[in-house]
Amino acid sequence: MVIAGDDCPNQAGVVQVAEATLRCLRRTVPAAVPGVLFLSGGQSDVLATQHLDQMNRIGGAAWQLSFSFGRALQAPALKAWQGRNISAGQQALSLRARCNSAARDGRYVQQMEKSG
Repeated sequence: MVIAGDDCPNQAGVVQVAEATLRCLRRTVPAAVPGVLFLSGGQSDVLATQHLDQMNRIGGAAWQLSFSFGRALQAPALKAWQGRNISAGQQALSLRARCNSAARDGRYVQQMEKSG
């Protein structure tokens, strides 16, 4: 995703990131490529989900847009689990999976984060 560096004082909004990312992809990725799968790239789990959701809401991409589901899916589950709390880890994994699934289809809303 096209995002500003961590030290940049002017962080782009969700819509700006989605538009810039789609613009970059349209200029460089052939339409014959079936999908573009993102890593979260150091973004927070929620922000990465919001960016993916916005790209899918904008639509018009020649490819399927989704996550490779690395850190954006696993980190919250590992943090909640802490090697001992299986139930908390399962709940965190389930929440991220539901949010990211919705973002994949452009159906994500912030309130989903509270439904864990």
